[in-house]
Amino acid sequence: MHIAYLTPEYPHKLSTASGGLGTSIRNMAEALVEKGEKVSVLIYGQESDQNFSESGIQFYHVKQREYPFGGWYFYRKHLEKTINKLIAEKGIDILETPDWTGITAFMKFSVPHVIRLNGSDGYFCELEKRQQKYKNRLFERSALKNADSIVSVSDFTGKKTMEIFDLKRKYKVIPNSIRIDDFQASIIEPVPGRILYFGSLIRKKGVLELAEIFNRVVRDNPEVKLILAGRDVVDIFENISSLELFKNKLSQNAIKRFEYIGSLDYSKVREELEKASLVVLPSFAEALPMTWIEAMAMEKALVTSNIGWAPEVMIDGKTGYMTDPRDHKLYASRILDLLEDSELSKRMGKAARELVVRKFSSKVVAERNIEFYQELIEKKDLN
Repeated sequence: MHIAYLTPEYPHKLSTASGGLGTSIRNMAEALVEKGEKVSVLIYGQESDQNFSESGIQFYHVKQREYPFGGWYFYRKHLEKTINKLIAEKGIDILETPDWTGITAFMKFSVPHVIRLNGSDGYFCELEKRQQKYKNRLFERSALKNADSIVSVSDFTGKKTMEIFDLKRKYKVIPNSIRIDDFQASIIEPVPGRILYFGSLIRKKGVLELAEIFNRVVRDNPEVKLILAGRDVVDIFENISSLELFKNKLSQNAIKRFEYIGSLDYSKVREELEKASLVVLPSFAEALPMTWIEAMAMEKALVTSNIGWAPEVMIDGKTGYMTDPRDHKLYASRILDLLEDSELSKRMGKAARELVVRKFSSKVVAERNIEFYQELIEKKDLN
């Protein structure tokens, strides 16, 4: 079987910047190759057109093109032509694309086309209580309506997406995955009182709530230290750095016990996870967060949010705690409980890794994807 992925991002030195979507595609692509499947990855919006092969995967960079008018339409048609040509020449059997921006609106393909719900613009606008632009809604709804099949990384994301776009389509739930070998359980003792947040510094990730929470933690335990790792994002409402907004909310004592270490590559993230006594991820808007799974795989107890998708990743009281980030007092108390009881933290961390190995390992999830793809191909052949 030859599987092709269309994506705006992929974590590779020759590609433009990538985030969680690109990481999830890479994890799956490499797992599928290990299982003997053929994989091609088409990355659009790139600085140049180029083709290369690496790790058993064939890559196609598609340059971003500029048009005097109607670029949203003509670039899509350019992508459609490029993809269908590759389908014919390379024997591609199935195509998977993301829901983000409805990139496949107005496209038709000669093989089964799957859209994976990782969180569309409409989805995140809904969770953040923002108005979605009409054009974006039109593209995303059209793409979802016309796809041959839909798969969602969480049931919450699937249900919410159908509700937002007023669609009555069935979807298959297959979660994101991680390469377990990349996130082995830590073999070093964590630094006492070291709390880690990693991910983009942005309002929807609960970073501003974390400032208020940390003020309470420091008040009860002045020896703690909070590490923030991730890309600083300009706040959509106040139009200034999210890091500055965060710092402005810290008390005089808290700001002395906080450190921002910037955006890190994968190896550095693992190093920070090893050193952390506890990981805090108070997000308000996710589909199925890679950061949660990565921390769990390294046997770290977490205090996360309790919103929507959370019960599909965490088991409250077993793999960590799920708490509403707006309840600053309770969230802070959960952090303090885990910092003060190292045995509880270790027990939760072990349970967290066991859950990831069983449910979110790329080898396990790859098998589910292969079965799903084969069903769609067989169904297409019968028609």
